[in-house]
Amino acid sequence: MRVLVVYAHPVEESFVSALHQCVLKALRDAGHEVDDCDLNAEGFAPVLTGDERRAYHDVNANRAIAPGDVERLRRCEGLVLVFPTWWYGMPAILKGWFDRVWASGVAFTLPEGGGAIRPALYNIKKFAVVTTYGSPWWLMNLVLRAPVRAVLIGGLRRLCARDCRWIFLALSNIDAAPPARCARFLARVGRALPRFIGPAS
Repeated sequence: MRVLVVYAHPVEESFVSALHQCVLKALRDAGHEVDDCDLNAEGFAPVLTGDERRAYHDVNANRAIAPGDVERLRRCEGLVLVFPTWWYGMPAILKGWFDRVWASGVAFTLPEGGGAIRPALYNIKKFAVVTTYGSPWWLMNLVLRAPVRAVLIGGLRRLCARDCRWIFLALSNIDAAPPARCARFLARVGRALPRFIGPAS
């Protein structure tokens, strides 16, 4: 399977960086074709400009904003997002990737005259999220009702294939997590992702 791994963290020595490397190794060892998109290392520009927003309903203009990223997104069969959850949301560079790459004519189509958007990323059949929370599990899920999961799984995943499967792996309370707990989560990610994506064909 062609898997696009989108990674968003600016610090090489971070735990999320270790998760990123774990994801890459697990998928490659399973025989998958991995496209590693490190947004910070690649210098992705996340800010949607005024001109880009004015032309947002122009399909050709949208596809020209970041043509390489659009091609990578439309080529993959599996998508894996690796990032930290900061202030109950995704890092700005990842949010900007969605703003600028998952545009009209790329990730969805807008019916003439308005109405509900229609999915366009039928190529994506597996959608995975690997993230960390600074907050405890109960705050993120019981009080805040899992905002990141709601946006990614409840919202953006719906722009993928109709039967797109998903997995959401999160380590909560990362700031207080001892090394052993972090190691267990790394091992869990390394086991779970290859099983989720499935064997290479």
